[in-house]
Amino acid sequence: MHTSFQFNQYLLKRQVFALTGKLRFYNPQGELVLFSEQKMFKLREDIRVFADEQKTQQILSIKARQIVDFSAAYDVVDSLSGEKVGALRRKGLKSILRDEWEVLDVNDAVIGLLFEDSMPLAMLRRLVVGSLLPQNYDLTINNQRVADLKQRFNPFRYDMDIDFSMDTAQKLDRRIGLAAAILLAIIEGRQS
Repeated sequence: MHTSFQFNQYLLKRQVFALTGKLRFYNPQGELVLFSEQKMFKLREDIRVFADEQKTQQILSIKARQIVDFSAAYDVVDSLSGEKVGALRRKGLKSILRDEWEVLDVNDAVIGLLFEDSMPLAMLRRLVVGSLLPQNYDLTINNQRVADLKQRFNPFRYDMDIDFSMDTAQKLDRRIGLAAAILLAIIEGRQS
């Protein structure tokens, strides 16, 4: 596994004025460790993750299985080994009121959930205040919380703190956790 996936905490920053979704991940020391960019003009989501901004080494890919799917599934593949790490599947109808995703293992068995913090806050975001109320997500594996993905309040840019420090047993593959953050920033971010 690439060394960019070794940290317990990351800061994700989404570039606001770009034709495609461009994301930068910083380690706790403020160093850029990952750069992600969506492929343009693709019928299916195709997101690539690189070890640097110059895109010299692709280390992860996230691809939608189908063109249009309300409950879309996204395969997460380690680009260095070519092996599938797992997948994330959006829970279509449930995500109307509160964002919810299933975390799948390499055989597509559900092993966890990624969900917005609370139903009342989710409703408040959708119906009243919109993006002025930052989103907060919990990620669980076998009903144990292993990650917290928390959007910072900033009306002019999208920043998210990603914290895996509560995952002391290393139940979550960081590649899946970071792929979840990317999907939230790009897919869910379009709805804001």
